[in-house]
Amino acid sequence: MQFILDCSVAISWCLVDENNDYANAILVMMPDAEAFVPGIWSLEIANVLLVAERRNRITQEQFKEVIALLQSLLIQVDTATDANALGVTLELGRTLGLAAYDAAYLELALRLGLPLATLDTRLANAATSCGVKLVVVDEERHRGGQVS
Repeated sequence: MQFILDCSVAISWCLVDENNDYANAILVMMPDAEAFVPGIWSLEIANVLLVAERRNRITQEQFKEVIALLQSLLIQVDTATDANALGVTLELGRTLGLAAYDAAYLELALRLGLPLATLDTRLANAATSCGVKLVVVDEERHRGGQVS
């Protein structure tokens, strides 16, 4: 399966206090999936992890472990994010009331025709209003170790 991976889902994998069944189900899917992210993704992840470390939400050892986890996954970073930032992405943000960062995920989903995995309600609502499907998982089945 191919899909767009929002930072909110990946951060849930990284920070114990943000653990989420939906995000965990996405992580279980990752060995058989290919995720796409906008060019800003690595910076977003890095920023959240740095702030988490400064606020003692993550230890140095955990920091290293989550970086290794993220680097082990098949995550394709889009190279056209910048080229679309002042055009389609800006217009999506303006029209839908999204931050430019969130609009970048939506722009990528629209351009690639892929569903979006996100924990961000505003982004999810904007995506569905634009006809972008959301990645759906069976969280109940995931608790038993399977994802549909």
